[in-house]
Amino acid sequence: MNQSEKAKWIEKMPLLQEIIDKREILWQNPSNGDSASGIAQSGITAADVKDASDRLKRFASYIEKVFPETIAANGIIESPIISIPKMKQALAAKYNSDIPGELLLKQDNALPISGSIKARGGIYEVLKHAETLALEHGLIKLDEDYAKFAEPEFRNLFAKHKIAVGSTGNLGLSIGIMSAKLGFNVTVHMSADAKLWKKELLREKGVTVVEYADDYSKAVEEGRRQAEADPLCHFVDDENSLDLFLGYAVAGERVASQLKEQGIMVNKEHPLYVYLPCGVGGGPGGVAFGLKLQFGDNVHCFFAEPTHSPCMTIGMMTGLHDKVSVADFGLDNQTAADGLAVGTPSAFVGKKMEPLLEGCYTIADETMFELLTMIADTEEIRLEPSALAGMTGPIQTIRHDMPQADSSSATHLVWATGGSMVPENEMNIYYGIGKGNNGK
Repeated sequence: MNQSEKAKWIEKMPLLQEIIDKREILWQNPSNGDSASGIAQSGITAADVKDASDRLKRFASYIEKVFPETIAANGIIESPIISIPKMKQALAAKYNSDIPGELLLKQDNALPISGSIKARGGIYEVLKHAETLALEHGLIKLDEDYAKFAEPEFRNLFAKHKIAVGSTGNLGLSIGIMSAKLGFNVTVHMSADAKLWKKELLREKGVTVVEYADDYSKAVEEGRRQAEADPLCHFVDDENSLDLFLGYAVAGERVASQLKEQGIMVNKEHPLYVYLPCGVGGGPGGVAFGLKLQFGDNVHCFFAEPTHSPCMTIGMMTGLHDKVSVADFGLDNQTAADGLAVGTPSAFVGKKMEPLLEGCYTIADETMFELLTMIADTEEIRLEPSALAGMTGPIQTIRHDMPQADSSSATHLVWATGGSMVPENEMNIYYGIGKGNNGK
């Protein structure tokens, strides 16, 4: 994009100048409309999501067998929703802004196996690929016990096949851990901003890690190119994968069930606001879609992005999607929220979200660190920086007068995307940075 084009966009959308200046902003999506119509436009149905949910249930006996940490949940990979009243008080004090409704945390940081939201879509796509191969080779029938997938004949089959993915970290962890457990040869192409501990953990699991000096987009591009040259290699495409999207979308029915169990109503008088950290868009897009299937117009979903990497915000604002990058507007894509360090958004997700997403907002790295320290102090919960991107959502929606956001009948759900896999020494560093910022 040349300077003239950039100037025209800024004139058309003055909010872009604030984005260029790395200010924390909220953008309301003018295309957001009727949920039923938006879902119909997407070409993805409730039946597609149910198929994904059913597949995860078929694999539950296998998951329970090979990952003992899932025994208590009978092999279902799910995280709790908890109330965080002390954090709510601290947020209100920090921003001098009351939050009348309930503040909840969706703890995907505590998901078993890979400790992040990526355990949803990433693990699902690997399982679907494994099932497809097993069915093709006559090793399993749909009505059989999938615990059989742990048997040597399955591992022998999968050892002849490869799985590859490009990742900044957490998707690579979920794909790598699950693929290696099944017996696949797996390669994770990782960008320069991926954390060293994530690369080391993958290598310990028997995963081949290929490192790039460039950012996420280069890792995906190279991974895709190499996979296309190998007919036995399945590439997990974070930018364009319907299977990933469906795996994330299953979260909608899970959240609906959890809220019902807790006696939390979601209807016109009791709106649900959900704040989802966003990188390339697959995870938050799939989750938002699943929530819309469950709650329709009574759920309001927002994507949260770092001020240095607001690729989905820019892509959706301009309508250019993957034809524009943060670099086109002078942003460096450098953020401590490594899972959100993405310069170009998924057009697949952006277009699906056009009629369904309430909006996007941005958050500075220093704010994420401050909130990381705050939730550790108030609720004794340890999260990685990117998992705090959603935490200013209630403040943003209330300040921008979103419908009923300031109502005592509203429920605000912050999606904590990861953290439990972070080594203690690394987490202590994060905590210290936040403590320093809080002391300013």
